Amino acid sequence: MFITDYISKDYPAFNTGDSIEEANEVAKEFGYSHVFIKKKGIYQGALSQPFLEESPDGTLASLAIHYEKFAITEDSNLLDSIKLFHTFNSNVVPVINTTEKYLGYLSCDDIFNEFSKYPLFSENGAVMIVQTSGRHYSLSEVCRIVESNNGKIYGCFISAVSDDYIQITLKFNAENTSSIDETFERYGYSVVQKFYDDEKEDLLKDRFGFLGKYLQF
Repeated sequence: MFITDYISKDYPAFNTGDSIEEANEVAKEFGYSHVFIKKKGIYQGALSQPFLEESPDGTLASLAIHYEKFAITEDSNLLDSIKLFHTFNSNVVPVINTTEKYLGYLSCDDIFNEFSKYPLFSENGAVMIVQTSGRHYSLSEVCRIVESNNGKIYGCFISAVSDDYIQITLKFNAENTSSIDETFERYGYSVVQKFYDDEKEDLLKDRFGFLGKYLQF
């Protein structure tokens, strides 16, 4: 998950003296949301393609006041890039070193293709969101509840947090999923959402269906 393993260099960074029109055309050709500007190899900032589209003719230096200063360093982790993609509504993120020299970029497609290989995303399994108070939260207890019911956890993460509660999303594989949500409730957790077939719920639906048909006669 080291950034250096995923740096691409085929998308050029532009010098401050390059034209706005040229940068805009290249961004559209590659389908990327931003262009990156450098000066003597040092990263200066980024400009969005829609902004370039609306800008008058001139050089990129004339738009310096509008540069967005976002980038990720080469010694960062892939997870660090996710926030940048989201915050700047970008599908491409520049990579720099400690002296802010421009090294290349990460594309959103490459990063998410890599994450899609992880069992959290690639394996079939049940997904559940449970909620508890902040003081009660214990990741080890969450895992123990699943594993004590012969479940195998593929991954879990905090999906929502406030002063009053914490929500944990987990994905797991288990033969008896209904026993897991029952155990969570017994330990004081609220099951907010669950994405799997509940055998007991299906049985009740079947019985109500038979009852409905019986009453029609």
